[in-house]
Amino acid sequence: MPVPTAIDHKARTYSLAHAYWLAQAADLSYKDEATIEKQARNWGFDRVRHHRTRFTPPFPLEDTQAFTMASDDMIITAFRGTEPQQIRDWLSDATTPPWPGPAKTGYVHYGFGQALESIFPDVKNTLHEYRTNGQTVWFTGHSLGGALAMLAGARLYLEEPKLLADGVYTYGQPRTCDRLLAAACNKGFKQRLFRFVNNNDIVPQMPPEPMYTHAEALRYIDSAGKVHETMSLFGGLADRAKGLTADALAPASDGVRDHSIRKYVAALEKNLA
Repeated sequence: MPVPTAIDHKARTYSLAHAYWLAQAADLSYKDEATIEKQARNWGFDRVRHHRTRFTPPFPLEDTQAFTMASDDMIITAFRGTEPQQIRDWLSDATTPPWPGPAKTGYVHYGFGQALESIFPDVKNTLHEYRTNGQTVWFTGHSLGGALAMLAGARLYLEEPKLLADGVYTYGQPRTCDRLLAAACNKGFKQRLFRFVNNNDIVPQMPPEPMYTHAEALRYIDSAGKVHETMSLFGGLADRAKGLTADALAPASDGVRDHSIRKYVAALEKNLA
C-alpha cells in the first residue's frame, strides 16, 4: 500500500493510513499558529480554531494548547503534548489526588483533569459551531495530548452523546484514568479508540498502576517499526528488550527516544510503504 499523499476526508473507520494522518495532526499541534493554519489548508481544511489556556496547576504545565480544523466532511481536534522530562516527575508521583471523571464516572489524574477543564469548553463550543454538515469528529494527540484527546472523547460520550467522536487516536499516551472510566471508554469507543505505543516509550508506563490504567485497543509498534494489533506479554517483553539493546550507547534513553512523535509518524509511514 503506497503512502497516501492526502488525508481522506471521507474516512469513517480504522486504517493505518488514517492513523498516519492523525499522527501528522498530533505532530502539527507542536508548531506555531501560522504553520498550523497553512498546513491545515494544504490538507483541505478551510476553518481553523486555536485553543490555548494559561493556568498554574501544581505541575510544570504552563498552558494547554490544541487546534481544531474543519472541512465539509471532517473535523479534527489535535491536542498538544509535552516532553517526557517535563511530565515524568508528576506522572510518577503516586500521592497526586484524583480528579472526578466525566459525568462522575470514575476518576482521572489530577493534572490531566485540570488541563482538560481549562480548554474543553472552547473545544466543545467550536465543535458545535463547525459541525454544520454532520461531519465526522476525530480527536488526536501525543503524550499529554493523547491523554487530553481520550478524556475529551470520554466527556462528549458521557455528557453529550450526540457528539460521540468517530475516533480517538493517541500516540505515547500516559495512563489517564481508573478502571471504571476505562471500562466505560472500552464500551463506548469499541473500534473507535486506538492507542499507539512505540516499543519502549516510557510515558505509557506512567502514572503507576493499579491506581491508573489504560483503555483497551492497543496498537503496539515493535523494535523494527511494525504495527501489531495484538502482542502477547512474552512477545512484548522480548521485543522491548530487543529495543533496549538496539542502541548500545544509550539504552537508558531508549524510553525517551521512543516517545518522540516523529518516531510514531515514521513507523506508520514505514508500515504504509
